[in-house]
Amino acid sequence: MSRRAKTAGYGVLCLLALPFLFPTWWMVTSSLKPVGDIFAFPPTLWPTDVSFDAYAKAFELQPFARQYANSMYIAALVTIGTLAVSSLAGYAFARIRFKGANAWFVVILVGLLIPSEVTIVPLFKMFDAWGMVDTHWPLILVPILGAPSVLATFIMRQFFLALPGELEEAAKVDGLGRFAIFRLIALPLARPALGAVAIFTFLHSWNLYLEPIVFLSSSEMFTLPQALTQFVDAYGGPMWDIQLSAASLTALPVLAVFVIAQRQFIEGLAHTGLKG
Repeated sequence: MSRRAKTAGYGVLCLLALPFLFPTWWMVTSSLKPVGDIFAFPPTLWPTDVSFDAYAKAFELQPFARQYANSMYIAALVTIGTLAVSSLAGYAFARIRFKGANAWFVVILVGLLIPSEVTIVPLFKMFDAWGMVDTHWPLILVPILGAPSVLATFIMRQFFLALPGELEEAAKVDGLGRFAIFRLIALPLARPALGAVAIFTFLHSWNLYLEPIVFLSSSEMFTLPQALTQFVDAYGGPMWDIQLSAASLTALPVLAVFVIAQRQFIEGLAHTGLKG
């Protein structure tokens, strides 16, 4: 392509990106404005009077730092646990031949068809019997052993199916066992798929809303999606400047994870047959 064609192509892509970028831009800039300027007409693209008071108030009105740490460590544990479970299960379904493998895999995939709202009451009763209500255990165990892990297992299985069988045969000749082949050969080659699974899982755990409002009741145990709903005035109305500042802080880890791992994300989708 000529330089003029490339310039025109990038220009078109920039125009198409504006509808996706503008809401984020408005959120961040509005968090720096006084409340009266947020919904002013005509709207301004940059605050005339920059103020960070709303960011400070977000940490004063409730334990926002604790809630931020809750979401961070829960998302990290869920991501690590899902990677471990899905990589092992995906490798087993892809490379190990056992009776009924395809039937069992179909049964597992059926879990994707069951809405989380259907199982939330039985799960609450189960965790309540175990004394885990108002703790973070349900938010960690359910995603690792539930539908998010099923999708991750499918992605990992699709990737491992594409690995050449000659690699395993050569490893067996060298005396490696099944787990050693998985750990030393299959897993290092699966980095693109692992990157895609990590992003999917982190985003799902970070944005989880239904489960926290069901299992958590103490403000110190809240995660960020639940905490954002608590920034209201005495009459129950939204405190727009504080909500926008808290939402801006909430979006930072998501943007950072995607920017850092976007190449692995794209490669992972390409290798697993989930091209858009």
